[in-house]
Amino acid sequence: MLLKECQRLSRVDYALSSGGAMVVRHLEPFIIGMVRRWFRKISLTTVYRDSENMLKPSFGEPDQCFPLKGDSGFVQIRLRTTIIPEAITLEHVDKAVAYDRSSAPKNCRIFLLAEFSYDLQKNNAQTFNVLDSVGSGLVDTVRLDFTSNHGNPSHTSIYRLQVHGHEPTSISMLANSPNSFLRRN
Repeated sequence: MLLKECQRLSRVDYALSSGGAMVVRHLEPFIIGMVRRWFRKISLTTVYRDSENMLKPSFGEPDQCFPLKGDSGFVQIRLRTTIIPEAITLEHVDKAVAYDRSSAPKNCRIFLLAEFSYDLQKNNAQTFNVLDSVGSGLVDTVRLDFTSNHGNPSHTSIYRLQVHGHEPTSISMLANSPNSFLRRN
């Protein structure tokens, strides 16, 4: 199944956790029970350990995701290396195996890179091109903001976020990057 996915996209995923990418910030996760009270007591800079689920292949299985509380929020990801971004792929559970997909993010934005709407009527993995205005800007961190989901008031589930692009060919490009500030934000 992983080979099938790679062949379908034909693009490197720089947000893959096994390649070194990691979630560095996010809003409150959707947690049920005692663990929820524990998470509220810790620092806002703490990253919930299950957040890594969104940086791994989910194979379209239900519950192999990172759920965030509410219908809006954000997740910030440090990529495995600095890249020139080309596209973003957002994935939710496949409709063939889920009876309720209302927790899918709907209106989304990747800071400085792309704005898009995830459509439940289309393929469960949807790829969106980076805005032309970015040009050859370099990024090492991306932030997915979602302002709505498809109707679930309690949580929004991110099954997988992929960032595609290519590595710069010159060290001087890294030093002159207009987007190099993204890691500090």
